[in-house]
Amino acid sequence: MVNIQVRDVPEELRNTLAAEAKERGQSMQAYLLTLFEEAGRRTRAIAMLRRLDSMGGGYSGPGSDAVEEIAEQRAERDRRILGEA
Repeated sequence: MVNIQVRDVPEELRNTLAAEAKERGQSMQAYLLTLFEEAGRRTRAIAMLRRLDSMGGGYSGPGSDAVEEIAEQRAERDRRILGEA
C-alpha cells in the first residue's frame, strides 16, 4: 500500500470528517479510506460505462436520466456526510 498526504485541509472540513468518523466508530484513517474506496468504485464504474458506450452498449453518457439521478443522489449523500445540507 501507499501513503497519501493531503495538505491545506480547512479545519472546519477536518472537524466535520473527524466527527463523522467518530460517529461511525472509525478512526479518521479508516473513514477516509472508505471515502477513497467509494470514489474509486465510482471512477471505475464510469470508465466501464464509457467503454460499453464506445462498443455500442447503449449508455447515453452524462445526459442519461439514470446517470444524472444517481449523481444527484450521491452528491446529496456527500453533502450530508460533510455536514453541508
